[in-house]
Amino acid sequence: MSSSRILVLNSGSSSVKYQLLDMRDSSRLAVGLVERIGEETSRLKHTPAGAEAREWTGPIADHEAALKAVSAELAKDGLGLDSPELAAIGHRVVHGGKHFTEPTVVDDTVLAEIERLIPVAPLHNPANLTGIRTAQALRPDLPQVAVFDTAFHTTMPESAARYAIDVQTADEHRIRRYGFHGTSHAYVSRATARLLGRGPEDVNVIVLHLGNGASASAVRGGKCVDTSMGLTPLEGLVMGTRSGDMDPAVIFHLMRVGGMSADEIDTLLNKKSGLIGLCGDNDMREIRRRIDEGDEQAQLAFDIYIHRLKKYIGAYYAVLGRVDAIAFTAGVGENAAPVREAAVAGLEELGLAVDSELNAVRGDAPRLISPEHARVAVAVVPTDEELEIATQTYALVKGSQNLT
Repeated sequence: MSSSRILVLNSGSSSVKYQLLDMRDSSRLAVGLVERIGEETSRLKHTPAGAEAREWTGPIADHEAALKAVSAELAKDGLGLDSPELAAIGHRVVHGGKHFTEPTVVDDTVLAEIERLIPVAPLHNPANLTGIRTAQALRPDLPQVAVFDTAFHTTMPESAARYAIDVQTADEHRIRRYGFHGTSHAYVSRATARLLGRGPEDVNVIVLHLGNGASASAVRGGKCVDTSMGLTPLEGLVMGTRSGDMDPAVIFHLMRVGGMSADEIDTLLNKKSGLIGLCGDNDMREIRRRIDEGDEQAQLAFDIYIHRLKKYIGAYYAVLGRVDAIAFTAGVGENAAPVREAAVAGLEELGLAVDSELNAVRGDAPRLISPEHARVAVAVVPTDEELEIATQTYALVKGSQNLT
């Protein structure tokens, strides 16, 4: 019997998202979510392919209990974790630092390095580690593969990755631009090339991953040469609750004049800034509704969001020199036509424009929204980070084990 299935796990501090895929045709056999782990009101939602979703609510004490519950739900569909068709489990790991440049089979050394990176990813890497260790305990015989958000960005030149601070201090504390959303940027840049009928090595793309978290990347010939997020996911674009780029002296000012602690400033910039800080909403649909009703605060928040986005488009145009396509992806990028239109408005001299009718069309498939014969293609490319993780995981274990 062939081993063609990959279980993808995305473990958060109190949640586990999962998908089971058959890599023979990249089909999804089941998807699900366990949330509020550690609470009395934990919730599991499981949806097998072609069937109605099943929901369960009750106490789930920890990640081990969560994965056992997931395994039980999969078993009801004949897809249990004990299946010989399961080739590996692929784990999303947010921070891999400079060390991990590609998907990696987990061993004790890999676990130790992920743990060592906790100081630069304190919200994510501990949960990712918990998910890996829990899966190892349930299936110690199965390859566990870590796929890193930062890996795609390790191709950046030092001129893009280094900050202009004392080199010894930077190296001692591992301070540099790492970038995030790498699996999305990798998937979308390749999918954009396919949409253009070309190979990734022949295409220069600006990828705009616009969700509650947002990042941009400049991809030359399939390799990232710059990205907007930095040491942490705080830098770059205006996001749902994060400030993005800001004069670092603001932090000193808030400490000295505002009397705020480091933790208070951390909370302010990560959870109370961005769109929610500017207008009280971080849902672009609600912001657009308020704009339509004449809300000036919502309009200002939108304008600031677009201004930052345009600055990055222009900057990455300059970095790449030649741009073949701009790809919008993630929740806002895929669904908010006004954002896409506003982001390229006034950039006609750069060859950028959207066709209003094409831009208004909604769909799940990659599509062009630029006018016919446009110098630069503008595309909407739905991201698929789980498929990217599964693809990388399967390629790694298939290569090492000669799976059929």
